[in-house]
Amino acid sequence: MDLGDHAVELIRQEIVKIHLEVTALIQDIHQCTGPLEFLNELNADGRAKITALRSSIDRLSDLAELELNEKKKSELLAEVGNHRSQLTSTMKAFRKANVVSSCVIDKMSREDLLSVSEEQQSFLRKRKDKKVLVDTSSQLTNKLSSISRHLAETTQRSADTLDTLVTSSEKVTGTGKELEDQRHVIIQSGKLLGKYGRREITDKALLALAFAFFLACVFYVLQKRLSWL
Repeated sequence: MDLGDHAVELIRQEIVKIHLEVTALIQDIHQCTGPLEFLNELNADGRAKITALRSSIDRLSDLAELELNEKKKSELLAEVGNHRSQLTSTMKAFRKANVVSSCVIDKMSREDLLSVSEEQQSFLRKRKDKKVLVDTSSQLTNKLSSISRHLAETTQRSADTLDTLVTSSEKVTGTGKELEDQRHVIIQSGKLLGKYGRREITDKALLALAFAFFLACVFYVLQKRLSWL
């Protein structure tokens, strides 16, 4: 196995390892029931691993472009295409898991709100003392307000998380397109350099022929003059 094959094998192992880690993270997100801060930590870890996975696939693509053996190059490019398709599916699963988990956390918060409300109302009906009734009502109002604010914050954070995921996806897609454009530019530059190299060889050949013709003319003139003498 040469150095190129060894490098390809290392990148393959890296892609498999990171993909397994991302799959495990998606499962953790599916099972996450809160708090929202923990879900955000899982999201950050997942985005970092997806970025690392895309970077490994790009490096494998670069090695494929440098491969001189056309058969190996075709196989590597096909493998890169499969990895990119798998990455797209993984990102969709990642976003879906976040949406589902956010909805679960939101639903649980609503259920807590309703549960607290029913318990407090039952307690108020059993109390006949006016002062205790007023105090309990005040506590109930404060607690409901606190839960409502928490629910609003949870909903806002879920919306922010979804916006962040959409933005990250757009940036990743834009980066992929930019790298693809750069690859085409590099290939085109290589073709132009090859063309200029061939033109330089042709110019040198023409210059050598012109110089030989000049020497032949000089030799011919000298020969004529010597024959006259």
